[in-house]
Amino acid sequence: MPVVDVQPDELRRLTGHEDKSDEEFKDDLFALGLEFEGVTDDGAFQLEFGPDRLDRLSVEGVARSLRYQYGDARGVSVPNTNDPDWTFVVDDDVPDERPYVTGAVVRGVDLDDAALDSLIQLQEKLHATMGRKRAKGAIGIHDLTMLKGDVLSENASGNSITYTGIEPDGDTFVALDSNDELTPAEVLEQHDTGRKYADLVSEYDRYPAIYDEIGLFSFPPVINGRRTEVSTDSRDLLVELTGTDQWTIDRMCNIICYALAARGATIEDVEVQYEEGTVTKPDFEVETKHVSHDRIETVLGVELELDEVIDLFERSGLDADAELGEETVYEVSIPPYRVDVLHPLDLVDDVGRAYGFNELEPRYPDVGTVGQRHERSRLEDAVRTSLVGLGFEDLLNFHMISEEENYERMDVAVGSEYLGGGEPASITEPYSEDYTMLRTWVLPSLTMVLENNTHRAYPQDLAEIGHVAHRDDDENTRVAEARHVAAVLARHDATYEDAKARLAALCRDFDAELETPATDHPSFIDGRTAAVVIDGEEVGVVGELHPKVIVDHDLELPVAAFEFDLSALA
Repeated sequence: MPVVDVQPDELRRLTGHEDKSDEEFKDDLFALGLEFEGVTDDGAFQLEFGPDRLDRLSVEGVARSLRYQYGDARGVSVPNTNDPDWTFVVDDDVPDERPYVTGAVVRGVDLDDAALDSLIQLQEKLHATMGRKRAKGAIGIHDLTMLKGDVLSENASGNSITYTGIEPDGDTFVALDSNDELTPAEVLEQHDTGRKYADLVSEYDRYPAIYDEIGLFSFPPVINGRRTEVSTDSRDLLVELTGTDQWTIDRMCNIICYALAARGATIEDVEVQYEEGTVTKPDFEVETKHVSHDRIETVLGVELELDEVIDLFERSGLDADAELGEETVYEVSIPPYRVDVLHPLDLVDDVGRAYGFNELEPRYPDVGTVGQRHERSRLEDAVRTSLVGLGFEDLLNFHMISEEENYERMDVAVGSEYLGGGEPASITEPYSEDYTMLRTWVLPSLTMVLENNTHRAYPQDLAEIGHVAHRDDDENTRVAEARHVAAVLARHDATYEDAKARLAALCRDFDAELETPATDHPSFIDGRTAAVVIDGEEVGVVGELHPKVIVDHDLELPVAAFEFDLSALA
């Protein structure tokens, strides 16, 4: 969860509530969904909140939300913008991997130390969240007075800068926190920030670069030039954003513009000139969404008048018009800085928060039954308690895994009849090569934990009750799902007998009859492996892990283990 440092004195000034105490602010912030995490050495509140409200990543955004909560502001507010004087020219040489750009000119901003710190924090938090650590979008903020724009043409007034691509060993510039003239390639090798973000551009044939008439002044998404560094003396700023997705960088730009407008700044449009045409930025378009009156009342569990709902929308920073018909539907206007409103339920959430969730009276739902714990959940808790009593440390691993970890490193063939050999339920377009499928058994997850814990003291006795799945055409969903119990004992004297003794004790706790006939499994040592048969049904395997598996996981001592289907103990 993002944590933002907010000075309470800045909140007082930006909200206009100078008489508010720190404790009153904490209560009001909690009502907005902001968790108080502590105080910094200089007295700033540390606030944690869900990553959906990215417009609150700065004190200006938090203050805006408080003003709506207090009723000091209502409805959608869109800053006025002046006509463009600057143009971003997007050159043909821009890297195909990072083709998009947006921005704005900000004039007359009063940047004292607190405002500058807030702007830097907002930039960093947007990079970390929406910008995906600068991979999806990166922000550059420059002192406009230090830029000299090119003249677009003899018949055109105004200034321009150029977004282009250059050779890694092309032009030099002095980067922030440096005194040396370096090429982009040298920045990636020698500069601390360059090394940190080198992976973002190192595979590009040409590196992204932004020029004015003087020369190179920005190397996105890595670092800006020292020439245009912003200070408390800066009054006019150029904000530029580049990235892989236009919508993302446009919304990041909007959040920055709104924060600076809250400081009294004037926003000025810029033109972005692509080969196929010219567009004007920033994009302050107000979007609309619809939600029915009945849905609001059903979800919140309260009866509301039409005028009351419109009032609650306006106190959330939205505008709403009621469309009357067979059912009342609200057309709700969404301000440009709200990147979180994706679904009608997001609108219901805003209404509920403005109404006050603490004002909602709890009541039983109008249904024929009362919720209670599922029997499977009770069984899981009971087995987990027994495992802890037997000396195991309880784990909770990801249900997703890679095919290499699930099969190859455990020496199990895909589609084999062994435990864990089922056909994988794979992800069509995985986000990460580490998580491409649902695991077919739990032991690979536990051996991965042992591999990562070789620096820890032994013995390490670990257990997990977790979800597994494999392809099965006989199921309606084509996937068979189950819960498995798995455990490992990693110690210098771990043996098959140790694992079987713990397994037998677990079965006794549930009055289950255990048998362990000899079997074979490629993950285990032949002659030291048995099938787990509970109440006459074969449900798992127990034994000593094979040296090949142990070596492949960089373990240097024996590991005994067992795994079986949880439902066998029901």
